[in-house]
Amino acid sequence: MKTKNNLLFIIKSIIILFLASFIIIEGLIIVNGNVKNIDDVDYMIVLGARLYGDVPSPALHERLKVAEKYLQDDTDLKVIVSGGQGPDEYISEAEAMEKYLINKGIDKNRIVIEDKSTSTFENIRNSLNIIKEVDDLENPRVLLVTNKFHVFRSKLLANRLGARAYGLPAEIPPTIVIPQYIREYFAVIKSFIFDR
Repeated sequence: MKTKNNLLFIIKSIIILFLASFIIIEGLIIVNGNVKNIDDVDYMIVLGARLYGDVPSPALHERLKVAEKYLQDDTDLKVIVSGGQGPDEYISEAEAMEKYLINKGIDKNRIVIEDKSTSTFENIRNSLNIIKEVDDLENPRVLLVTNKFHVFRSKLLANRLGARAYGLPAEIPPTIVIPQYIREYFAVIKSFIFDR
């Protein structure tokens, strides 16, 4: 009987810890995805997302719309488009983003391509390495463009990698809102533990 009570106590404790961590992390994700607290920045980084062949997915399209509008207003800011090529993609995400921005009137000379990354951590690490090589900035101020659900983790990783990070949140396509917020909870935990 005592063993059964101990087991029930352990199970209840695990459930309570899971629910508490879920509420706290989701709160951080939601708050960061709705805050536009932007200082002067050295670079914009647009984080890649899926392509359908060579066409940006709805999530990536939202990121590009926000990035393009900001770049039209700040005509001196350089942008790194970051994303490799997935197995079902005809070109790299970075190349698709570059094409989109050029078609919207952004000067090609303002766009830097990072096309080797396969994860958010690699997007940010590789982009920061490019900034360090090009401008020799130790702690660059970067504006991360991504969907609302992704801002918190992106800023967390960029700050951990030595940048001063700001988020520029893009809308989330309605069909993926709930799955992406749930998935992002687990991605945040993974990043806390593994992405260094």
